[in-house]
Amino acid sequence: MISASWKSAGKTTVSLGLLRLLAEKGLPVVSFKKGPDYIDPMWHRVASGGECYNLDTWMMGEAACRSTFARNCARRPGSIALIEGNHGLHDGLDMAGSDSSAGLAALLDAPVLLVIDSRRMNRGVAAQVLGLQAMPPKVRIAGVILNHVATARQESKQRQAIETFCNVPVLGAIPADSSLILPERHLGLVTVGEASDAEAFIRVAAGQVERHCDVAAIRALFDSASPLSLQEAVEAPPPRNEPIVKIGVFRDAAFCFYYPDNLDALRAAGAELVYIDTFKTTALPEIDGLYLGGGFPESFFAELSANDGLLRDVRERIEAGMPAWAECGGLIYLCRSATWDGRRWPLAGVLPVEIDYQRKPAGCGYLELESRSETGWFAAGERLRAHEFHYSKSADGDVDLACQFDVARGFGLTGREDGLLYRNLFASYAHFHVAANPHWAERFVGLAVKFKGRKSAGNA
Repeated sequence: MISASWKSAGKTTVSLGLLRLLAEKGLPVVSFKKGPDYIDPMWHRVASGGECYNLDTWMMGEAACRSTFARNCARRPGSIALIEGNHGLHDGLDMAGSDSSAGLAALLDAPVLLVIDSRRMNRGVAAQVLGLQAMPPKVRIAGVILNHVATARQESKQRQAIETFCNVPVLGAIPADSSLILPERHLGLVTVGEASDAEAFIRVAAGQVERHCDVAAIRALFDSASPLSLQEAVEAPPPRNEPIVKIGVFRDAAFCFYYPDNLDALRAAGAELVYIDTFKTTALPEIDGLYLGGGFPESFFAELSANDGLLRDVRERIEAGMPAWAECGGLIYLCRSATWDGRRWPLAGVLPVEIDYQRKPAGCGYLELESRSETGWFAAGERLRAHEFHYSKSADGDVDLACQFDVARGFGLTGREDGLLYRNLFASYAHFHVAANPHWAERFVGLAVKFKGRKSAGNA
């Protein structure tokens, strides 16, 4: 695991640089991101050329994290696994630290490569490392990389202090470099699709890691990890030989927040995924269901609102009963309109909701939800964990449509409820991982099968 003492210390930069170096050496590397983040995994994919999977003990549970880790490593025999932590090593909701990056490292018995922000410190940096070593859950900090180093003298003092008092080797010292500051928005990075040149940044990061870190010693840390005795099944259910339905997936710069495990689960349940670029597509292809993920549609309202053909076709298909699942950005797209930066943008109009954006997040963090009723998507009384992050909310504060959930933790749509229901549409501010919503893919495919059958009967 690559972690840090606090957020924005440079762990993503080191992770991206190391992933690119390992990939260029032809090593089979699988990457993971601790937490519910969508954006860092996009950067991982560009750096490594392979998929990045999320591990979130609070949302998914420990057993699901272990099986997700084992399953995705097993897909590439002989692979090495790099996990990028989130926030600081010991940050989390649980006072015992079970949901922190340290908790995940302890769960998987992963050695930790700690990235330290060297600014404004010298020998006192050792106190920081000692505190992280002592804080439960206890993990093995196997190496340290100093980042934002100002001078050779500062590096020497910090290196000597850490190696003397903490008994941990310093495996790199990366100098301060303004070109190695990743652009951020809100609580995280900008998406790969919005970055001016993600590939150039990753190349620079790889060059800095190669020049200023002991890459051979870092590579040896992977081999120092203890073998895991995983009792959970490591094989995912195989996809059906022949898909039974087609599910369209909005996937472009505006709609890019998808957990790869969710897409894999849909395929395993019998779906063929048909990717749809909302900027270039003016009518939906022949599909039996639609998955509208999250993202930052507000950055593209001009293009989305101008695509009248797609907006109309989505509205007509959902009115005809096609099942659709919409999360956050997808929910916004289906509303009547959204006001952003002082301008109102007409949208699909499936939902009679006006969306407003505000300066501070309306919902930010983990969600706990309880299902009010039995629907095609959920059973009555189901309790689920999810994640939300949105600056938008209903302009009216309330909605006239039925909602699936009472909100026990978080904000959701109104602060009290979430999950709009209309015909066979479910639209929510919640981002769900299939490990926390294990029946989702089968239910989605089941609804698509019924819709496909009705279409066929109507055409007979």
